[in-house]
Amino acid sequence: MTKAVLALNAGSSSLKFALFRVDPTDTPASPSHRIASGEVEGIDTHPHFRAKDAGGRVLVDESWDTHAGTADPHHGPMATLMDWIGGHLGGLELMGVGHRVVHGGPDFIRPVRITPKILGDLAALTPFAPLHQPGSLAPARALLAQRPDLPQVACFDTAFHHTMPAVAQAQALPRSYADKGVRRYGFHGLSYEYIASCLRERAPHLATSRCIVAHIGSGASLCAMCEGHSIDTTMGFSVLDGLMMGTRCGHLDPGVILYMLKEEGLGAAEIETILYHRSGLLGVSGLSNDMRDLHARAAHDPAVTAALDLFVYRFVQEAGMMAASLQGLDGLVFTAGIGENDAIIRAAICGRLAWLGVRLDEAANAANNEIISTSDSRVEVRVIPTDEETTIRRHVMMCLA
Repeated sequence: MTKAVLALNAGSSSLKFALFRVDPTDTPASPSHRIASGEVEGIDTHPHFRAKDAGGRVLVDESWDTHAGTADPHHGPMATLMDWIGGHLGGLELMGVGHRVVHGGPDFIRPVRITPKILGDLAALTPFAPLHQPGSLAPARALLAQRPDLPQVACFDTAFHHTMPAVAQAQALPRSYADKGVRRYGFHGLSYEYIASCLRERAPHLATSRCIVAHIGSGASLCAMCEGHSIDTTMGFSVLDGLMMGTRCGHLDPGVILYMLKEEGLGAAEIETILYHRSGLLGVSGLSNDMRDLHARAAHDPAVTAALDLFVYRFVQEAGMMAASLQGLDGLVFTAGIGENDAIIRAAICGRLAWLGVRLDEAANAANNEIISTSDSRVEVRVIPTDEETTIRRHVMMCLA
């Protein structure tokens, strides 16, 4: 029977997955063999389950209604996914399941086997990521109830950044807050770990030098890597910090929050909604958080142009900070949805980073080539698709080994 590993990336209302075949001689470093991938959307309302094989052929596309009053809306989708794997992909034996967990706090700095106690410890970190941690843990909780003997592994988005020096983790607050775990953690670690592994294979000269890796999608951050390790990043205590994002504000003067509290009389929940869901590209443009929509309207809508300009401006500001942490720059890597696909944004960013020695090859950029810098560019610029699910698979293999 073919062995397999399931990688899960869960949000509050969606569940992405990838299924990998594992050969008997495979190790965590072996190339991954993806069997299928897909997503369950609308978990808490009207779940829609879609999956494709490695060649893009649709394997399943179905919807159903969530029963009102369901205590755990992830329970049904997880049962459906596991039944589908067992029934429609017969001959597979699941070795284990890996979960992307947004926050590992100060203690969880490497993958760990999930037990009821571990799940409780991770749930206690919810105040650090209140909108993300519950969704990360829900599938693991459902599987513990449905398949208690199936090994599960928690893979942390914060863990890659534990190599940051103490000064990069510190907040300029009273020490009592640091004692409570209030510090800069950083996120998108599973993506950065994957890119670091790609650089070791494809560009060893960059893997051993100073690179900024830009994970820019709906959520966005930069990571300053020195010899493949994180020494700084733009997201800090929460996923709100740093770059301007699709609907999140990025770096913000705390005085703005005090203004909302004192002058507008807003409560914590209202402020949270503004900062997480109504800001960023959506808030500034007043139109959309989708770059494709914004590019289509940029020539006719000044607010859209302002949003795009601010996105690039903030990126370049934060990139300057990362270059300062690195004390120089040898490479820049774009990844994630915008980074991998938006040549217009890449060109605008590289144009404003010319002072660092970035020289863009316009034809290579337009063609979405891997190397998009010119041969005389002091900074080598690459576009590398990320694969967080492959990182999760590696973590599961490592734990099970």
